Amino acid sequence: MKRSKGSARSGAQAAEIVREYGPLSEKVAGVTFDGTHVWFAAGETLRALDPSSGREVRAIDVAADAGTAFDGRYLYQLAEARIQKIDPATGKVVATIPAPGNGNDSGLTWAEGALWVGQYRDRKIHQIDPQTGAILRTIESNRFVTGVTWVDGELWHGTWEGGQSEIRRIDPRSGKVLARLTMPEGVFVSGLESDGADLFYAGGGPTGKVRAVRRPKRMR
Repeated sequence: MKRSKGSARSGAQAAEIVREYGPLSEKVAGVTFDGTHVWFAAGETLRALDPSSGREVRAIDVAADAGTAFDGRYLYQLAEARIQKIDPATGKVVATIPAPGNGNDSGLTWAEGALWVGQYRDRKIHQIDPQTGAILRTIESNRFVTGVTWVDGELWHGTWEGGQSEIRRIDPRSGKVLARLTMPEGVFVSGLESDGADLFYAGGGPTGKVRAVRRPKRMR
């Protein structure tokens, strides 16, 4: 278990890293969770990790540059200026839609029947139509946005800016920061996904690692 140093900033607490996996590849970008396996984007492949054993169990040969998502049946993967819809049973790309950032996209998650896409330097999160890619709404952040995830009605996103990473909960209406989990020095968050319970899975960027981070009880 690894904890970062505490922060004096309001709403901030040290992130509790409960497990590290890897290094698994040269880099880990997006991550998602299908209820059994953690999928992570590794550049030229989309790979699956068994979080219990720590072993890689599968790889799909698709471009996997940034965020990854799972809708209960299909995987979605950012690849340059497009989002690929992938059947995990066959590994085939069954559809593509344009990404809202035209290649400058970061995180990706599925919630409320839609895809949510992080825009790194634009500091935004877009809700988009999964059939067309049309932007339905936009949420502003005050930090660079990496991975994004929804859990129990809470919107969380990763940040990676100025040599420091955090996992933040923000108000989905105003973008106000409600909670911060500060990562240890030198530990960065690329992709982010909840397991639907008390853990986040966070991609480790160039370290090639995936980390399980404790999700705190709701802070009001």
